[in-house]
Amino acid sequence: MIRDLLTPDGLFDFEEAPLADPRVIAAAHDPAYVEAFLDGTLSAAAIRRIGFPWSEGLVRRTLASVGSTLAATEEAFQTGWGGTLAGGTHHAFYAEGSGYCVFNDFAISIADLRSRARIQRAAIIDLDVHQGDGTAQMFDGDGHVFTFSMHGAKNFPFRKQRSRLDVELADGMGDDEYIEALGQHLPKVFEFGPDVVFFQSGVDALAEDTLGRLSLTHNGLLRRDELVFAACKEYGAPLVVTLGGGYANPIERTAEAHANTFRSALVILG
Repeated sequence: MIRDLLTPDGLFDFEEAPLADPRVIAAAHDPAYVEAFLDGTLSAAAIRRIGFPWSEGLVRRTLASVGSTLAATEEAFQTGWGGTLAGGTHHAFYAEGSGYCVFNDFAISIADLRSRARIQRAAIIDLDVHQGDGTAQMFDGDGHVFTFSMHGAKNFPFRKQRSRLDVELADGMGDDEYIEALGQHLPKVFEFGPDVVFFQSGVDALAEDTLGRLSLTHNGLLRRDELVFAACKEYGAPLVVTLGGGYANPIERTAEAHANTFRSALVILG
């Protein structure tokens, strides 16, 4: 739906996502977990934690999602920014999946960049309404990755991890309070001095979202995106935009919010 909304604009080039190499994934995740997922031998409990029934289709989907973030990362280093209509799988941990996330595309991309000596420091701006707990856990104690998560205090996951910077939001928060909080904390990301920035641009803070518990409007989300993109442009590091969550009723509201994120990126970043 998002692709269909953006296609008439005629401003975006869409490419089919390449399937990620399992060896690249295993550089960031427990190799035994990677192998068990790929060959369908995960335990029933592990599959329930992921939230999707295992299938060969899920394997292809997962490899394409990770591959799309790797491709968007390469695009960002070539042109300044890259985006994917997938990714943002921030609930995946080192040795297990969670919350509809199998592998953590941020951790995989950062590990890949490090393996090729392309970066020293990275930052993740996670504005999905749910904490990026897997990302926080995977980079806990890593002084070269800044994890910033701004999320609902009482929302999933109910057992939070510790990001470098966590900003917890009260249920029902609206546009102005949200933008004020983001504006207060966002500069800390760039003070860290990252060589690349990843933006988890989930739109489940939308008031119509069935899982969000916040009250942002489409205009509020657009202001959020503009704030992030303007700050990234001023800073100047490559920026990778991933999708993240969105569960509005009707779902068309989510698709439109996601499409607006990419339209905003094009206007501000070029």
